[in-house]
Amino acid sequence: MDISGWKATARRFGSGRAARVLAIVLAAVAGGWLGLALGASVDTPVGPADIGMSLQPSWSGETVVDVRPLGTLSFNSHNSPVRLSLDIEAVHPDAAEQILRNPRWADRLPMMIESDVANGLRRLVIRALICAVVAGFLTGLVVFRRLSKAAWTGAGSLVMVVLLGGLSAVTFNPRSVSEPRYTGLLTGVPSLVGSAQSIVSRFSEYRGQLAKLVTNVSRLYEAGSTLPIYDPDPDTIRVLHVSDLHINPVGWNVIKSLKDQFKVNLIIDTGDISDHGTGAENEYVKEIGRLGVPYVFVRGNHDSLTTQRAVARQKNAIVLDDVAATVKGLNIYGIGDPRFTPDKSVRLSDDSSQALYNLGRSRSVELAPPEWPRPPSTSAPDKIGADIVAVHDPTVGRGFSGSVALVLAGHMHQRSTELLRTGTRLMVQGSTGGAGLRGLEQDQPTPLMASVLYFSKSTHRLQAWDDITVGGLGEQWIQCERHIEPDPGRTIFPESTKVPQPTGTIKGSPSPTALASGANVPYASEVSDGRRHGTGHRP
Repeated sequence: MDISGWKATARRFGSGRAARVLAIVLAAVAGGWLGLALGASVDTPVGPADIGMSLQPSWSGETVVDVRPLGTLSFNSHNSPVRLSLDIEAVHPDAAEQILRNPRWADRLPMMIESDVANGLRRLVIRALICAVVAGFLTGLVVFRRLSKAAWTGAGSLVMVVLLGGLSAVTFNPRSVSEPRYTGLLTGVPSLVGSAQSIVSRFSEYRGQLAKLVTNVSRLYEAGSTLPIYDPDPDTIRVLHVSDLHINPVGWNVIKSLKDQFKVNLIIDTGDISDHGTGAENEYVKEIGRLGVPYVFVRGNHDSLTTQRAVARQKNAIVLDDVAATVKGLNIYGIGDPRFTPDKSVRLSDDSSQALYNLGRSRSVELAPPEWPRPPSTSAPDKIGADIVAVHDPTVGRGFSGSVALVLAGHMHQRSTELLRTGTRLMVQGSTGGAGLRGLEQDQPTPLMASVLYFSKSTHRLQAWDDITVGGLGEQWIQCERHIEPDPGRTIFPESTKVPQPTGTIKGSPSPTALASGANVPYASEVSDGRRHGTGHRP
């Protein structure tokens, strides 16, 4: 046989061998996956409860604690394609009562729970290994009908589970325990399908059920947050950030429940409380006076000056329009949106985004984080030490980068947060009113969103925040997700000392240059003057 013949034989042999190895690997993976899905579960006592533990194939690694029918708590605990599920099967009342009454038992409970969970996890891992090997062996036997190859598939399944366990251990994130995500279902809520008359007649009942849902979930979420994680102390300043209510009365139910359950000290509303800025909508803002906590408000592009004055007349309301105020110890600067475009068909000019950004930059030069040193020259005016800047449009908010630690905004009807290169955090709130009637224009109703922000009373820096999302009109779920600020005491670096002058105009509103100078200019058939309509002091 010549050399070319030997090469052809080697290629045929190699390709056939590779195909057989690949088939065994695929069978091992399939068998191991099947074993995990069907058999990797155990029941174990944990304190006064019986807990079901299971490992399940999943596209993303997480740990889920199921407390149905109340809901689930989930944690991004690891990065591997397997999910650890913990189901509370039963709670023994006698044991729970004994623990509550006996201080000695209460002291021992954390160690006892830790030991019980560790024991349960050991049993679960052993069972997962056995089930994967058995399922892999049986899969190989069915596919190849040979004991030798079935043994290889069983061994491959064992290797797969070991690799999954090692990857989970290497990527384990203990910090995830401090950032739980709660998702709950509301049972028995009235179904809001049918005629418009039916929706109207049952809307008040839906509001009441929704308020109960938010209240109950808040209590459960707070109870779950007593784990060894970030725990707000009594001196923590709690701020509820809401935005874009768009005269949806359901939004007030959410706000009231969150205010009570999270013991909120003040509320910051970043605009669009109304829909068209008409006088008829002013009745809606009267709920502000019934909240019992300071309500800081900045005007949105759907809010007219008539709306702004109606808010300012309410008890507890603090309107910020190119002014700053100290509320519950926090120094807050706010500026109203320079536009008035209640009709969403109005198209903005191409240079409006740059003009909005330049408006923020032009006002930022008079602000600074409180920790910045004061100017050495006695003739130079002191900067205002702002802890928070509140604006409606995040484009304006970006202009304050480097002059404050935290900027709150809305307008987008979608929640997001971004740490800018200067150290300033820009937090954009979704619509607490579910985008009003606009929220019903999509296939799925827009959810209602709000966030509880936790500030240190000594440093005035953001420590953590809880994002709360409630299903839109007629939907039956709520989610709470905690986030920890990685570096609360980070240094805020100023932007370039060269500040762009506001240029360009924003259609339907005065120019940013005129707004920055405080000149009297036509605005929504009125005169915009932040010094006259604001509350607090002008920087």
